[in-house]
This record gives sequence, structure tokens and C-alpha cells, in this order.
Amino acid sequence: QVRLMESGGGLVQPGGSLRLSCVASGSPHSFTGMGWFRQAPGKQRGLVATIITGSRTNYADSVKGRFTISRLDFQNTVYLQMNSLKPEDTAVYYCDVKYGSAWYRNRPDGASWGQGTQVTVSS
Repeated sequence: QVRLMESGGGLVQPGGSLRLSCVASGSPHSFTGMGWFRQAPGKQRGLVATIITGSRTNYADSVKGRFTISRLDFQNTVYLQMNSLKPEDTAVYYCDVKYGSAWYRNRPDGASWGQGTQVTVSS
């Protein structure tokens, strides 16, 4: 029912910046949070950052101080500003929405992850 569309990925040199966007549409319900996940080749998908009610944010230790998650007020749109990018940030990035305590995608019976948006950090 919910459609999630990521965009903004690309190829960037180490130290560069990218801004990812995610738009969630198709649901009449208000989300309690939104977040970004990423998966590098051969690695398990992991949580990068979340933003919840009250604009509270959480970040993975590996991106603290470099990434900033934000949400467009009154809209189901979330951004991930990525600065000081490192090669280890290379991954496919996905967004997700949280309803109550449950993620829409990130659960055993969740919706498919789709294609995400590719971020490649390389010199």
C-alpha cells in the first residue's frame, strides 16, 4: 500500500557530499518515524539513521557527525545529507517508514525493499 521512492545517489569522491531523498506515498496513516538503511555488497542490511516524532534522531556510530537525517514538515519525505563521505559508505541505500513500533519494510513479512539508490564513494 505504501510506495517508497529513493533518489539522489551517485558516484562521489571521498570527502564529498550527497543528499538522498525519500518520498512515501499511498497511505492514509501518519507515520511515527522514517529511516534510512543501507546494504553494502556481501554485507547485511543495517540501519543508518532514523527520525521520529518530535524530530528526535538516531544515527549509527559509523555516520555520526557526518550524516544528517531530516524530515519535511507535514510531509512524508525524508532526507539524508551525507558529508565527508568515505569509501565504506558505499552501499545501496533504502528508506523505510515506521508505523507505531513496526517498520514497513524492515520486518520478516515486510514489503519488498525495491532497488534503493546506489551510493558509490571512490577516488
